[in-house]
Amino acid sequence: MSETRTPQMRAVSQDTAGGPDVLKMITTDRPVPGPTEILVRVHAAGVNPTDWKSRSQGEFLTGAKAPFTLGFDVSGVVEAVGLGVSLFAPGDKVFGMPRFPHPAGAYAEYVTAPARHFAHLPEGLDHVQGAALPLASLTAWQALVDTADVQPGARVLIHAAAGGVGHLAVQIAKSRGAYVIGTARQAKHDFLRGLGADELVDYTQQDFAETVRDVDVVLDTISGDYSARSLRTLRPGGTLVSILPLDESFPAAQAREARIRAGFMIVEPDQAGLRAVADLVNSGKLQVIVDTVLPLEEAAKAHTLGETGRTTGKIVLSVAP
Repeated sequence: MSETRTPQMRAVSQDTAGGPDVLKMITTDRPVPGPTEILVRVHAAGVNPTDWKSRSQGEFLTGAKAPFTLGFDVSGVVEAVGLGVSLFAPGDKVFGMPRFPHPAGAYAEYVTAPARHFAHLPEGLDHVQGAALPLASLTAWQALVDTADVQPGARVLIHAAAGGVGHLAVQIAKSRGAYVIGTARQAKHDFLRGLGADELVDYTQQDFAETVRDVDVVLDTISGDYSARSLRTLRPGGTLVSILPLDESFPAAQAREARIRAGFMIVEPDQAGLRAVADLVNSGKLQVIVDTVLPLEEAAKAHTLGETGRTTGKIVLSVAP
């Protein structure tokens, strides 16, 4: 009697915490979609700071520990659907940020996740661009739209405006009719003006806290002392959204006295947000910039590059042809 073999796939895994060298290629069982889930053949996977932080710590924000496969940003094609899935069919092109902040395993040839953690890939985007979009764009959307409710005419300050989240946040804020101020090195100013930024501050030459005033919303993608210094730029009643935990020295009492709403936000899987982002892409109001594309086998190199903090836009791993 012949034995039925479980289909296999390639993936990047790690057994322990450490530097990029702990990442290794393995062969493992292909996952099977459960009820309400889809199986996606991954064509490309985005690389994000949360990936290399989880790698170096050997655990996720949720406490899940190595061994695991990193990665959240997925763009690919639906291979199979689980019981009860009505939104997608095999052959559909999809993109998403499944399961965050729980392990999603996007550095692999296949992933499974709840169907509603995905949306249809925007028209005109290839899978590399699709994989660069979900986590960063949802972070910017949930911070600026869902949390801060940016309105036309609002003055918005975005830190690290040329980064993965930042360059998308600039465009999302502009799509809402905002006046956008960004912090970035001088060499990136022309790039950001091309995306619509109205005013730019070279943080290596100027202290933004001394030059920027009357801001309604700050999106802080850096944290540390940036959040505290940003309070000086905000109008009374303004909003500061940090995508990293606020520093212990953050003057919360000072913020309250100035009627400034300040807090830390964790991005969540969000099909409605993905659809809103896709609408912006389809209308020409949002473009994702890919800095570097590397094959799945070079995930360690991608992490090394990302940890320099000098990329413009996103790093993507190419998984399938």
